[in-house]
Amino acid sequence: MSNIVVFGGDSHPDLVHKICDNLDIKPSEVHLGKFSNGETSISINESVREKDVYVIQSGCGQVNDAFMQLLILISACKSASASRVTAVMPYFCYSRQPDIPYTAKGAPVIHRPQQDGNGTKLTTRRPGADSSFKSLNSAIRSTINLENPQPDRGIAPPDLTSSKSLSRIPMIPGSKLQNSHTNGDAEDLFNAQNAGYKLWVVQAGTLIANLLTEAGADHVITMDLHDRQYPGFFDIPVDNLYCKPLAQNYIQHNIPNYQDAVIVSPDAGGAKRATAIADALELSFALIHKERRSQLLKGPPDATLTSGGTLPVSDRPLVSQPTNSVIRLSSSSSSISSITSTESRFVQTTMLVGDVRNKVCIVVDDLVDTSYTICRAARLLKEQGATKVYALITHGLFSGDALERISSSEIDQLIVSNTVPQQETVKHLGSDRVDIIDVSRVFGESIRRIHNGESISMLFEHGY
Repeated sequence: MSNIVVFGGDSHPDLVHKICDNLDIKPSEVHLGKFSNGETSISINESVREKDVYVIQSGCGQVNDAFMQLLILISACKSASASRVTAVMPYFCYSRQPDIPYTAKGAPVIHRPQQDGNGTKLTTRRPGADSSFKSLNSAIRSTINLENPQPDRGIAPPDLTSSKSLSRIPMIPGSKLQNSHTNGDAEDLFNAQNAGYKLWVVQAGTLIANLLTEAGADHVITMDLHDRQYPGFFDIPVDNLYCKPLAQNYIQHNIPNYQDAVIVSPDAGGAKRATAIADALELSFALIHKERRSQLLKGPPDATLTSGGTLPVSDRPLVSQPTNSVIRLSSSSSSISSITSTESRFVQTTMLVGDVRNKVCIVVDDLVDTSYTICRAARLLKEQGATKVYALITHGLFSGDALERISSSEIDQLIVSNTVPQQETVKHLGSDRVDIIDVSRVFGESIRRIHNGESISMLFEHGY
């Protein structure tokens, strides 16, 4: 292949060499370093004038340093008169971020001003402990004499403008209240915990797209974006390759009696991804759906936990003292619910839709970071009679203590691609429990086809 130059960042050098081996070329020489003050230092030791340049950098490890390194490499190649510069990002960083920031325990991080002796400062706190929310009906009732339902015109209405409002701060499910509430306060509790305003945090999609474009990128190649609409942020072509063909090939050749297996999605968001594999292999499909909702969502304030439903009516009130209990409820259908109540006002429901008894389950997900979701899914599948649980992951980030959590989980076999370095995963879990899917051939073939002006549609369905 002539007039092609491949540079690699330091986030995943092994994948860079494998891609170049599939292209039958050598990685171009580039010096990556840092100045004494921490700034990125890059020097390119090869001419790129009028050449087709591909910069390979996965968004893992020190993400911000890796992304800045990618931007500088692209800009340097573009300034050196490269004819085209393509950013190859096996895992695209900043493509998966929640709507609001969360702490390690799952609670939103809230910043609100506090007054002190030196002025106003921002602190992080848990709202709801001293919430002064009152519903509109409660505010109206407070100004009306219930015995004579006429407004007391001798008393001025409350000064709503002078009251301190907390309505711009989202309520955290499970937060402790200073004062215990009775059933009579149920409506106020419901309105407080279901406030209409939710904290809004700006997404970085447009910014990341603009940074890559302004640095000089003409094309982007990535794999299994968490949000399929993410390419809409770009004004340049974005090729989102799929790991699905590789996953299907692994299932067919490495899982015994896969025809009787069940493809499982650990959450509702990945249902489409899992059903695509299940339909292609003609396998059964199951879905794990979880939600955390207030017990006060339906019914009058004196309603009980299951009043109005198909289950036997419980005498347990909706609003009571906080308890730590686990209740499992099974319906007549194939769905199974496990309800965990850490606070009496909220119920966390996990439902398994599908039959997994005496079946091999293959949990499919595109990205695993903290591994809470996939470990919880594996435990639920084993409780419902699954004989073996495989976890098939595209991007295994495994941040924090995720590997320790997986090691002690019900996952029997972990299958993960090498879009992110997995040396620590194999070292921690053992080579007998971890299988690595190599994606270098797919990326190498996509680079070859794009360089030669060929279509890459075949890679979306059949891989390579």
